[in-house]
Amino acid sequence: MKIDVLTLFPDMFAPLQQSLIGKATEDGLLDLNLIDFRQYTHDRHQHVDDTPYGGGAGMLLKPEPLFEAMDDINAKNPETQAHKRVILLDPAGRKFDQAAADELAHEEHLVFICGHYEGYDERIRTLVTDEFSLGDFVLTGGEIASMAMIDATARLLPGVLGNSESPETDSFQNGLLEYPQYTRPASYRGMDVPFVLQNGNHKLINEWRLKESLRRTYLRRPDLLEHVELDKLGKKLLREVIGEENAKVAEARLQAKKNDD
Repeated sequence: MKIDVLTLFPDMFAPLQQSLIGKATEDGLLDLNLIDFRQYTHDRHQHVDDTPYGGGAGMLLKPEPLFEAMDDINAKNPETQAHKRVILLDPAGRKFDQAAADELAHEEHLVFICGHYEGYDERIRTLVTDEFSLGDFVLTGGEIASMAMIDATARLLPGVLGNSESPETDSFQNGLLEYPQYTRPASYRGMDVPFVLQNGNHKLINEWRLKESLRRTYLRRPDLLEHVELDKLGKKLLREVIGEENAKVAEARLQAKKNDD
């Protein structure tokens, strides 16, 4: 996969040179290019922003540097010019999630436009195929958001993760939060690894993992369950989870009443 990032602060992307994403770049699985679009300005002071027509607070990114940067990208990549995804980081964009990461991981060429200042000249949006936001909050620029998106997307590329099954069990990949996991020692400070994980019965292990994944989702993100299609076993385990958790709440209330008495 090829990723171009149009940014005024390419040094901010140093974290992507570390860990698995950095290794993916070294191994040729990911071609990451950081482009300072200030170099596409033509005035002596290299202005990339200007005041908005009609007045108003703040400054807007000018269209010329970004249009010329995109012209350069297209000229260097004629084979992907027609079908690359050009992503604008904007608070008004589609909320980025695991499904979007999986969608983008199937693309050949991505371009991220990182904004700054008050916003963009509206004509810049004609360059864009997608607008994304990390959530209902505003950052000082698009760099941090684009790094999060690149990390979430690139880790799904074949060969990036050591274990090809790892992405399949991630939180949100199947619509649920990931189940609890344990490693050695089997007992530590009075906390024991569940016996089912130690007995080697993979049918029971998989059933336990699904049930605990449902439990964690039910307790922490019940909204996700509205969009998950469960099979017969999943529905049965979810009923068990709800019954067990309701029993815990009832027991806690009873204990609290006893303590008050």
